[in-house]
Formats: sequence, C-alpha cells, structure tokens
Amino acid sequence: MALSVLGVFLGLLLEVSAHGPSSVPRSSWRREDVNLLEFWESGVFNYSTLLLNEERGALYVGAREAVFELSKDNVSVKKNQVSWQVSKTHMDMCVSKGKSKEKECLNYIRVLQVYDDHHLYVCGTYAFQPNCDYLSLSDFRLMNKQEDGRGKCSYDPAQSFTTVMVDGELYSGTAYNFLGSEPIISRYSLSQSLLRTEYSTSWLNEPSFVFADVIREGRNSADGDDDKIYYFFTEVSVEYEFFGKLLIPRIARVCKGDQGGQRTLQKKWTSFLKAKLVCSMPELNFVFNVVHDVFILKTPDWRETVIYGVFTSQWGNVGLSAVCAYNMTSVDEVFSKGKYMQKATVEQSHTKWVRYNGITPTPRPGACINNQNRMQNIDSSLQLPDKTLQFVKDHPLLADPVLPIGNGPRLIAKDVNYTQIAVERVPALDNNVYDVIFTGTDKGVLHKSVVYEGGVHTVEELQLLKNPEPIKTLLLSTQGARFLYAGSDSGVVQSPTAFCEKYQTCADCILARDPYCAWDPHAASCVNIFRTQDHAQRRKLLQDLRGDAGRCPSVRPRMAESYRRMVVKPGSSAELPCRVRSNLAQVQWKINGSDLTEASNFLLMGDTGLLIYSVAPEDQGRYECWSVEAAAGKNFTRLVAGFDLQLDLPKSESSLSFSADLIEELNPDIQSTVRSSTTSTVCSSVLSGGGPSVSRSSSSSSSSPSSSSSVWGGVGGGARLLPPLLPQQSWGVHSHQAFLLYCLALGPSDVSIHWYANGRRLHTAINEYRHTFTHESVLVSSWVREEPLSKDTQYQCIAISRSGNDTSETDLRLSSGDEANSVSKELNQWREALAEHEHQLQNWKKAWVGTHTHTHTHTHTHSLS
Repeated sequence: MALSVLGVFLGLLLEVSAHGPSSVPRSSWRREDVNLLEFWESGVFNYSTLLLNEERGALYVGAREAVFELSKDNVSVKKNQVSWQVSKTHMDMCVSKGKSKEKECLNYIRVLQVYDDHHLYVCGTYAFQPNCDYLSLSDFRLMNKQEDGRGKCSYDPAQSFTTVMVDGELYSGTAYNFLGSEPIISRYSLSQSLLRTEYSTSWLNEPSFVFADVIREGRNSADGDDDKIYYFFTEVSVEYEFFGKLLIPRIARVCKGDQGGQRTLQKKWTSFLKAKLVCSMPELNFVFNVVHDVFILKTPDWRETVIYGVFTSQWGNVGLSAVCAYNMTSVDEVFSKGKYMQKATVEQSHTKWVRYNGITPTPRPGACINNQNRMQNIDSSLQLPDKTLQFVKDHPLLADPVLPIGNGPRLIAKDVNYTQIAVERVPALDNNVYDVIFTGTDKGVLHKSVVYEGGVHTVEELQLLKNPEPIKTLLLSTQGARFLYAGSDSGVVQSPTAFCEKYQTCADCILARDPYCAWDPHAASCVNIFRTQDHAQRRKLLQDLRGDAGRCPSVRPRMAESYRRMVVKPGSSAELPCRVRSNLAQVQWKINGSDLTEASNFLLMGDTGLLIYSVAPEDQGRYECWSVEAAAGKNFTRLVAGFDLQLDLPKSESSLSFSADLIEELNPDIQSTVRSSTTSTVCSSVLSGGGPSVSRSSSSSSSSPSSSSSVWGGVGGGARLLPPLLPQQSWGVHSHQAFLLYCLALGPSDVSIHWYANGRRLHTAINEYRHTFTHESVLVSSWVREEPLSKDTQYQCIAISRSGNDTSETDLRLSSGDEANSVSKELNQWREALAEHEHQLQNWKKAWVGTHTHTHTHTHTHSLS
C-alpha cells in the first residue's frame, strides 16, 4: 500500500514538472559579472534582521550580539555599531539547561523596529532568555531600559517568528516558553497589558510564523472599520487526520482596536480568525502546502493590495517552488462573510472538523468594531456579548479558503527552493505597470520575474551570495536609486534591481523584457529608465515588453574580413567558442552558408561553442554561430560569432626524441635498428610470394630517435609516436597482396591514433589496443590492414591529443623490382613482436618503472607514476 501511494505521488510530481507556469531565467549572471556591494565583519554572524529607513538613508542590521547602521546607498560603508552581549550569569544559566555555549547561548538580534523618530525597538534571544531594549539613533547606543522579551522575540535563534510595529505597538508571532511548545500571537503596548491568543491547538497548532503586517482598512472607511494585522504561517492541520503531520498554510487576522473580552477571553484576542491559504494546481490536484515568506504589495486603496507568497511542498526535495498571489478583496470576503468550522461530534474517517451550518450569533464573531456595532452601543470588544465571544473561542477556523489569483500559481520553479520574496510595481514606458518579483533561494541565488497578462517571464538569475547558503531576508529600496538587500548568516549583499548595462545590443535589451531597461538609440546602449529623468529623452527610448526586437534599428551585416581566422593541423581538434547569453535562445551552426549536420567528429558544447575532432580537409570553411530566440510570436536570429577554419599541412620534421638506452631495455630487438638511421626499413607487413612490389620514396619520418631526450614529459607533453615508425616499416610490399602497417603511441589519457591514405581518413580495417600506465599516461597500439595497391599512396599515422599531436608518414610507390626477396632479419623479429603484443606491453610497463629515476635524472621530464 505504501509503495502504491509513493508511486502515485512520484507520478504526480512528474506531471507537475511538465505543467504549470514555469519559467527559465533568460540570463544567468555570476557574481563576478556584476557590481555587488557587501558587508560583513570578522567574528560576527547571522545578519538576518534588516530594517530599511529611506528617510535617514540607513540600513539597520541585526546580527549576533551586534547592531549595525550601514549606508543605504553603499552597504560596505558602516556608519555606526553597537554590541549587545550576554552576561556571564545568563550564559551559565543557558548552558546549565543543555544549550550550546558557542552558538545557542548568545544574543541573536531578531527584532529591529522603528519605535519613533529617534529610537529603534531592539530584541534579542539573549541566551534563551529574550530581552528587549531601546536604541537611541542620535548617539547609536542602547538605553539600558531592558524589558522582558517573552512573547515578543523567540527563545531559540533557529525558531521561526515574526514581528511588526504598528503605531508604537509591537505585534508578534513566536513561542512563549523555553521549550517552544506554547505558540502565541500577541500585542505589546506600554499603555495596556499583553493581549494574546488562547493556548489551544484549535487556535495555533505547532505554527511556523513567516510574516506579519498591517492593512489600513480603517483609513477613510465609510462604515468606520478598523485597521487589521495579518499573520502568515504554516501549522499542523487540526481539521484532517493523516498518516503523518499534514501541514497547512494559514492566514490569520486580528483587529488593531481589539481590547479582549470582559469575562470571556479576558486579555485574549476577540477578533482572532484564521483561514487556509491555498496555493495549488487544481488540474493535477497538487498542493504547495508550506509557505516560506510573504510580501504585501500595498496601494493607496487597500482593496487593490496584492499579497504574494512563496510555497513549497511538505514532501521535501521534490525540487518545486511556487509563487501565488492573492487579492486583498478576496481575503476580506472570506474573513467578513465566510462560514466557520466546528469540531466534528462524530468522527468521520479522517475528518476532524466540519462546516458549521447553525445560526451564527450577532455581532459577527471575529469581526472588528464598526459603525453598526456602535449604533448598538458596542464601542469596544469589552462590550461584546459572551455568546459572540464563546463562539469565536470555539470556532477560530474559517471553512472557506483564500484562493489565489487565477486559481493557481503565478510562477512555478523547478529544481529550486525559494526562501524569500520581494515585489515592486514598476511603471513601464507603455504606460502600464508590471509586478516585478524578486525571489531568493536556499542556495543564495536571486531570481527576477515579471508578471504579464499572458503569464510570467523570468528575466534573470544571479548568484547573490558568495557561498551556497539560504537568503534569510530580502528588502527593496524603491526611492531614488533602486536597490535590493539580502541578509544571510555570512553577511549583507546589496544589488541593483536591474543590470541593463549588461545587454550590449538593442535586440538583447528588448528581448530581456525587463521593465527597468530600454534601448537608447542615440547612445547605442541599454539604459535604466529610472536614471533618465529627461522626459523628452525618455520618449526616444525603445522598450517592448513583448520582446519584439524588430523595433530595433537595422544592423550592418558582419563582413567576411571580420571572421576570426583559425589555422589547425590535420587530425587535430579545433574549438570554436560561441557564448550565447540567453538561456532561451537556440544555437544554430552553419558551415559555408549551410546548416551544420550532425557528424561523428562534431560536438556541440551547449551555448559555449563547437568542438571539431580530427579536422580533415573537408572540414575547412567558414563557420557561423547563430542564436535563434522566439518572442512576440516571431523568431529573432543574430550572428554571434564567425570563424574561417583552415588546415596547416604537417611538416616532415622530427617531433619526438627517444632514449636509446631506454629502448634497448624495452626491446633489445629494436635497438640495433634505431641506432642505425631514421631510414631503416624494419617492416611489420606480412608478405609472401614474388612479383611486382611497392617501395618507399625518400621522404623522412616525423620522429627521430635521440639518446639524450625523454620519451614523453607527462600530460603537458602531448602525444608521441614510438619506433618503429612508418618509414621503418615500408621496406617493400607486394602489389598483389594485402599488407599491414603499425603505429605505437604514448600520451595522455585522451590520446588516439588516426590513419590517412592520400589525405583521406581511413575508417575500416583498423585494430587498436590501449594500455593504461597511470591516470596520466596511456600506451596505444594501432595497425591497419590494407588491400593490394594499384597506385602510389602516401600513408599517415597521426597520434592526437588535446595537449599535442605527432605524425609519421611514408610514400609507397609501385616498383617493378623484385624487392620482396630482400626481406631482412628485422622483419621476422617484428612479426614475432606483434604476435606477442600483450607480452610487449608488460615489458614496457616494467621497463618504464624500472628506469623512471634514471630517465628523470638525465632528461628532466615529469614522472608518469
């Protein structure tokens, strides 16, 4: 049964991966590609609490045992710093309770809120004894007015929690005890006592808080409504029973003017209600049931406010993240008019709570005080009837869920775990506004996406953090120069919101579809529209968020003279670099104007170039790398790189030296031949009979033995052919019989041997054996069996590797002489050597190890072992 459920689940994941509004980042930037500013100090960690004050031009950072004031425009500039360390008494008490002295029993600053124009309210974990104080901005020091931080700040620095300051009152979602077993949503105020949630699993059941903020619904309200504070968290479901703990994302609401009840719910919220926050793909019945962060995109009219959240699935490591958006009017509809849930009197299978269909008391349970209540002489929650208060105490859960815009995610990202989100509404040059979504990942990567009517487009991804660690905080500065700030355990990073200058052409600028960027035809550059204040100049900028690059000025075609000329030796490899910046573009190669077809010696290296193995004469010509990118219903092609590839014919010169002493130790039969001359006619051809013969012309070998040089100097030395070379084998062959030619090469692990006859590569009747000495050196033997010759033929044996090649060649011509009878003694010796090929390889290896020290001393080569 378990395997069946698992199989269904995995199949569902595959379906989800293939569907949904997923988006591949068009551009990928490395840290070194862009200008980023950083702040960190030695010995200080956990820079996860950020507070931006645009008016003061400051970014306040809460870290471990320190608070910093940084410049908003350049976070690498530190303006002020204050330390707040744990006393020895509190440290010892923390350690005695089993906590770590080096990590847990320190003071992690987790609350940084503006208290008034001259002070910040600061809270820290303070060795599992939360403490709060006031920070004076005039001299940047703590005022030593320490207050109990329980209910305001978490005990555990690793525990999730959230706070927001509203009109001098601190609203928090955290744990109220040392063990973290008593969750609480509370309000702290100097003017009134602590107001909190009921300690009940039906109110809060192991919640993981992520965000809280105020919506000013009471401002200019016609019915005298109140402002509301919304909380977002994930908790264990109370309404369903599962084989494990089923997690549910929630949105909860309390009224700012709530004062608790007179008898029922004394010092407890009378307005606390919560609802399910749905982020799913209903067509596949797949749910993203863990919310990690929320951003509320506020507008002057609260009804136009949009809530954005990042979600993943509870069943970890599925590699899917989603961004869902919610209209504030939909949220208000659920809380103002939605049905309630109640505990089931009779348990029905896995369902523990059911919809309440009875009569709801008046005033409506959980509602804020408004003009209608005041007309009934109910001016505060203290005057609410006990029936209403008892109902909301027993029915805090709403039956109707809050559904996302479009009933599904705005964005689904594969192989990514989103941790943070920030959103900006950007006015573009087409007089429309677009929501730009910034999402941070658990690997320190930032994604930037734009929401359009037809879907979403991910503009770029950036490796924001130096190390692959989670982004814990993400803030946006939208005044003046726009910046993004990211906090992590290791430091703070400041990034521009756009990298327009990275797009070098008009087509690239337009195809980026970035609402921050536009093409300036006069300056021939891609510019940030928010740094162009001249309205006349802005009207001349080109921007098309559909990506229609056809609006760009025509570009003069590249001249043939501008193609990069590349000259390579026959049989070597050629790498043609072509860096295509767009991940959405397809690469198309052409040779001499025709599309490049797949071949065994061509390797497309993604968006980085083309690799040609063993370049032959037919591979010469003009190569072009084109990018093809689709946008606005069109395909846009651009020439990215051009090459003129030519062959440099190999010269018949010595390229290998060989130690005569080493050769003699390897095979005494070879030594006398090598010492004699480079034109020895040692042959490995298997011959018999008489008749017209074929003999070698006077061309020399490409490798000459030398008693004072090394065999091969490691990987950097390239491939080397070893005796007997082709001229030493071509003593004469019969014109009417098949013959055999043999080559032996030593080189790095990628060495290979290729054969050519009259410039054309041979592919058939080739045998090859490889023997590995070390991870750096390989011995390759190859022989080719040829049919009887009918005309003069030039044979080439080429040893090829990425670090260097070597060639041996011989000219065989028809001869009327009876040279077949002059078979030498060396021929018989080489026939025996070939028959004992495996034995020879063992001799090579033993001799190499045995003479390694001797060779190194006299020739200064690198060791192979």
